[in-house]
Amino acid sequence: MQTSRADIADLIYFLAIARHRSFTRAAVESGVSASALSHALKGLETRLGVRLFNRTTKSVTLTAAGEVLVQAILKPFEAIDDALESLNQFRDSPGGRIRINAAVEAANLLLAPVMPAFMDRYPHVEIDIVASNRMVDVTEAGFDAGIRYGGTVPEDMIARRLSADIRWVIAASPDYLARYGTPAHPEDLLHHRCVSNRLGDDRIYRWELERDGETLQITVPTSVTVNQAETGLVAVLGGAGLMYFPEPLVAPYVNDGRLTLVLTDWSVREDGFYIYYSGRRQLPTGLRLLIEFIQEVRPLGL
Repeated sequence: MQTSRADIADLIYFLAIARHRSFTRAAVESGVSASALSHALKGLETRLGVRLFNRTTKSVTLTAAGEVLVQAILKPFEAIDDALESLNQFRDSPGGRIRINAAVEAANLLLAPVMPAFMDRYPHVEIDIVASNRMVDVTEAGFDAGIRYGGTVPEDMIARRLSADIRWVIAASPDYLARYGTPAHPEDLLHHRCVSNRLGDDRIYRWELERDGETLQITVPTSVTVNQAETGLVAVLGGAGLMYFPEPLVAPYVNDGRLTLVLTDWSVREDGFYIYYSGRRQLPTGLRLLIEFIQEVRPLGL
């Protein structure tokens, strides 16, 4: 059976669907509509004479034939990607598309601030940022890299530091503290309204505090639980209560008086942000340039 140009394009779509197990997410990666992706797959299955996916309203899974096809074509297509990537060395201005899965705080505090200057320097490099605190297998999900706090980076990945360690603080609005008082000791938190953090694995975070070698983990009384610190920040600015934050997120509001830090002598420093990626493939030029640029600009220190 002779391979046509249509087959090559549809095989690329097939691999995207296989990675994501979702037509919607594969369509976003591929830059086409989900209906166009579905139509292309049906055409490929018709030409091959086999069904590649089992599709229901709730799931998309590979058939046995689909599994065989993935194993047969994945490495050749990766080799083609690497070959095309290697041509960047001959371009006057490097290009390409980089997909990054980043913790929400990393996207807002680390990536977004450097984007204008990065775009000016490398106008042909496209950065696709997916901000989510839920941990994913970045390779399996089709991302070039992930960015997380250092303590949560998968051990089997290559990791490079992008920021200094980050201080964690407790903050509230002046109005809230005027109404309910300022805690003088961590135990006082048990008598306050608090906004809790839900981690990417759905656990509720226990606030970690340390002073003079004494370490405490406090399960605070929860009025509101959020899975993104930015959501809690809006509530805390409005007087909802106390919340545990990465200091860079609240620093502008502390500086202008809209938030007040409490229990500062109990604040801890934790690992900063790291970017991580698989060592099994060639590092894309655009990703290398982005890493070097962040390390040069140091939006969160280094």
